[in-house]
Amino acid sequence: MDSQQSNNSVQDIFDSSLNLEETHFKEGYDEGYNHGLTTGKEEARQVGLKLGFETGEELGFYKGCVDVWNSAIRVDPTRFSTRVQKGIKQMEELIEKYPVMDPENESIQEIMEALRLKFRVIRAALGVVYYGYRRINTWQLAALFDDEMIRCGPQKLLATNVLDNAISLAQSLFLCSSWQAGRKRKMLKLMLACCKVYISESRNKAALQSVERAAKLFPEAAIVNKFEDVIYNRVGYTVVSKLVPELSPDSCSLKNTVFAMVKAAFENIDLEMHSGSHPRLGVVDHICFHALACASLDQAAGIAKSLAADIGSSLQVPTFLYGAAHEEGKTLDSIRRELGFFKPNSVGNQWVGGSISESLPLKPDEGPLEVSQTKGVIVIGATRWVDNYNVPVFSTNVGAVRTIAKRVSGRGGGLPSVQAMALAHGEDVIEVACNLLEPSKVGGDKVQLEVERLAGEEGMAVGKGYFTDLPQEKIIESYMELTSSM
Repeated sequence: MDSQQSNNSVQDIFDSSLNLEETHFKEGYDEGYNHGLTTGKEEARQVGLKLGFETGEELGFYKGCVDVWNSAIRVDPTRFSTRVQKGIKQMEELIEKYPVMDPENESIQEIMEALRLKFRVIRAALGVVYYGYRRINTWQLAALFDDEMIRCGPQKLLATNVLDNAISLAQSLFLCSSWQAGRKRKMLKLMLACCKVYISESRNKAALQSVERAAKLFPEAAIVNKFEDVIYNRVGYTVVSKLVPELSPDSCSLKNTVFAMVKAAFENIDLEMHSGSHPRLGVVDHICFHALACASLDQAAGIAKSLAADIGSSLQVPTFLYGAAHEEGKTLDSIRRELGFFKPNSVGNQWVGGSISESLPLKPDEGPLEVSQTKGVIVIGATRWVDNYNVPVFSTNVGAVRTIAKRVSGRGGGLPSVQAMALAHGEDVIEVACNLLEPSKVGGDKVQLEVERLAGEEGMAVGKGYFTDLPQEKIIESYMELTSSM
């Protein structure tokens, strides 16, 4: 009995010690948990408040920009292009859709990204680079909001005031940056150049991959569009890059990118092995430079001439210049006509192998006088924007469709500033392929109607036409999106 009591007493001593440790552990845990909860809430509140202010400030900045632009439009409705005004309207709608009072809404990030992209596109279309809005400092927040209201005021009132004050701040800051020189946040003119590179190949995927890898060696430039046609056996790349006024054309990233693509094409494509239903003069058949945003045609021409000199001397390929890159403004179609571009050299309206004699009928502007049958020649130019629009006609009568193409073209007395030719595109389709030299005056819609009218007279059905490249605004938008993380 005494032994049992002694054992119980010893056990009680150990139980008390263990319970004491557990009690202290629980007390320490509860104290730490409560402290962590309190400080965590406070830190979370501060982080949430900061992020809320930043979001409200950015949203308000965009609203301020939209208000300023709309004010300018009310003063002069023709101040901005129709597309820019449409973009401003879309920004306004996105701002209205933003769920200010619902921070957990899943659409928040999507709307904000759309706003940022629209802002970049409008900014590019207006020809400016903007170095971002100034974030509000702590002392500015104190001046804008009373501490007591921040602590105790309703959430809606706080959010509304943040947005309203950010709008006012954005309006004043944006006006200052737009019209007052010497401010810290300056706007510089955005200069972009676009180069369309047409290569006589679309079936050899390995060769095209080599061309595209070469382009990636220059991150300042980007391929924003690729148009392939297996029947024509031809691919068109649209490459865009920013221009730096201080740099000469020889150092231009766009020129270096295109040169690398051309070199890769010559190394991986043999013109003697090529066949297709689209005419061509060489492996790299045609390169054309266009100025975008605030860049000038003279800048585009300078790059074209520099590229031609490099291709002629380094790659030993006869190179012809046209447009603003040619001292007499020679046209692309006149050069092609002299070189026999429009005449198929095989049955079935096909172009097969090297189609130019080794002795050129026309002296090149750069490069050798002799032609390599594996490379051919290349034509490089600089012009104002040109659209390419093709209309399919369901017929096998090439002669009749050629007549339609001639009547559509300005040269044949049809639509001014339109060049057209008929090209077989499969067994029962012949396309009226058009260059629209002044697309703002005569666009694809007018060409479509004219082809339909003329084909209707011959009892031929016509399909819906298509552009082979993106419009200028979309090219700028795509480039800004591709390079936004750079």
